[in-house]
Amino acid sequence: MSKLKIVFLGTPDIACGFLSRAAAAGHEITGVISQPDRPVGRGLKLCCSPVSALAEKMCFSFFKPASKQELHAVISALKPDLCVVVAYGRLIPAETLALARFGFLNVHFSLLPRYRGAAPVQWTLINGEKTTGVTLFWLDKGMDTGPVFLRREEPVLGSDDAASLFARLSASGADLLEEGLAKISAGEIIREPQTGEASAAPKLTPGLALLDFSLPAAVLLGKVRGFSCGPRARFNLELPGRKAAVQVLSAALPEGPVKDGPAGALLSVEPGGGFIVKCGEGSLLVKTVKPEGKKEMSGADLLNGLRLKPGDMLR
Repeated sequence: MSKLKIVFLGTPDIACGFLSRAAAAGHEITGVISQPDRPVGRGLKLCCSPVSALAEKMCFSFFKPASKQELHAVISALKPDLCVVVAYGRLIPAETLALARFGFLNVHFSLLPRYRGAAPVQWTLINGEKTTGVTLFWLDKGMDTGPVFLRREEPVLGSDDAASLFARLSASGADLLEEGLAKISAGEIIREPQTGEASAAPKLTPGLALLDFSLPAAVLLGKVRGFSCGPRARFNLELPGRKAAVQVLSAALPEGPVKDGPAGALLSVEPGGGFIVKCGEGSLLVKTVKPEGKKEMSGADLLNGLRLKPGDMLR
């Protein structure tokens, strides 16, 4: 087995474990590329990405190209055998993809061609899927359309939210990447065309996070789970002389028969600290919330603070 010269492209924290795993597998990391520093906080202080910070800590050469031309020039100079991409955040032009001897290998958190796009984990939960997985595939000029190298299925647990599913898929994906690198260094390269029905996983927007209680409870629960990493699922309260947005941090489908009532009606306050609200179909147990400008609290504490009781309406 031969050692590979790898250029790693990634930006957020979720990519850091993959960089560490590629390095631990004994391959040569000739360069690490992430997006340029961004202003953060009230002072808009420039802050480097988690991947850049890790590359510096591990004493790897790192680069933050600000344009496609700069990216092309960096990779051309590094002359890699392989480029590994995990949540880099930018499309890579076809002429740049041709620079690596074996190509660009991308880790995607779904079973392609399902959920192509920026938010596959979130949309998996929003749509109530029972199975997902990780795909190791070769980049081409399309959006997540390239041939598949390896893939691994992972169940979606009823207790999962976006954070827990991301964590499990990241661990599974790191194992899959290590397996893929071993195969490539041994001369075993697979390029299978994607098959099956394709679906999209576009970037989440705050407008999509709004909870409309006229919708089925299962749909609303999917939003709470899928939006757990932000923007949070929320509903708007309209009280006399006051409006407020309330983020829903955790929820569930209550057990037992569903009480009758109009959509948006408060049905009961539960012993565990949540409350049950009637939906267009079924009902939703709202466990923990965060009202605008306030700290996290139980659903029951929210109702007590607002002096709401069963029979009142959430609008």
